[in-house]
Amino acid sequence: MSRIAYVNGRYVPLQDAAVHVEDRGYQFADGVYEVIALRGNRLVDAQGHYDRLWRSMGELQIEPPMTEAAMKLVVDQLIRRNRLPDALIYMQVTRGVAARDFKFPKSTNPGRESALVITVRPAKLDHTAQLRDGVKVVTTPDQRWKRRDIKSVALLPQVLAKQKAAEAGAFEAWMVDDDGFITEGSSSNAWILTRDKKLVTRQATNMILKGVTRTSLLRFAEEQGIAIEERAFTPEEAYEAVEAFVSSATTFLLPIVEIDGHVIGNGKPGSFGEKLRAAYMAYADGERGDDTRWVA
Repeated sequence: MSRIAYVNGRYVPLQDAAVHVEDRGYQFADGVYEVIALRGNRLVDAQGHYDRLWRSMGELQIEPPMTEAAMKLVVDQLIRRNRLPDALIYMQVTRGVAARDFKFPKSTNPGRESALVITVRPAKLDHTAQLRDGVKVVTTPDQRWKRRDIKSVALLPQVLAKQKAAEAGAFEAWMVDDDGFITEGSSSNAWILTRDKKLVTRQATNMILKGVTRTSLLRFAEEQGIAIEERAFTPEEAYEAVEAFVSSATTFLLPIVEIDGHVIGNGKPGSFGEKLRAAYMAYADGERGDDTRWVA
């Protein structure tokens, strides 16, 4: 069955989906995006992703192409048309088509100029091998701009970081700022569990993207009475952690067993990460609580 995409008001076969050559997302990376996991025909943490998408548009002064309620209807329609129980929903909004000029184009019909593309891609979301064996991480300098809190489509530094990880046989790259502290992964948030059983992740400022999954995981850790520290940590501190994890909309939570060649803990996924992931997956399956709201 041909996959169906949504492009600027039309449902079209994926192979025919296209945007104009002067779309500002193509020429300037002048746009934002979100990814929502669909697991067992259920959207995971959807409201948080819509919250963050609207915030990202606001920070870049991009007029929403439609209301949030209308976008949710479009996503529901795409899910029905694509008939994929497990998938990734990709939503991208750009400032739209205009003659190439660095300045914002003059708006004559606010919201109508913005361009919206949504796609649905099949995905395997059980992560069986990674949960059994854990994953490896390497560190790399963080070369990104200073508004990492906006989920922008300007992802070249992350592309280079992810490629470095792939060439090193690692799952992810953790980026390190100029002061020697880990910010986050190229497509994930970074976590460690210290020897005194404190859960540590970088504080949410403009230096990282505040993850939707991260927000929910903090909620469940707090509910379990886990000591949490939102602060920066160095690669050296991470090497000494008893457990470490990555989290994202596509991985949920995965255990790390090696960072830069340093074995974490006993080199196997730990029980703490297993329990925290289990709490999140119960939430993802609709077994505990309403969607977490994402707040900047």
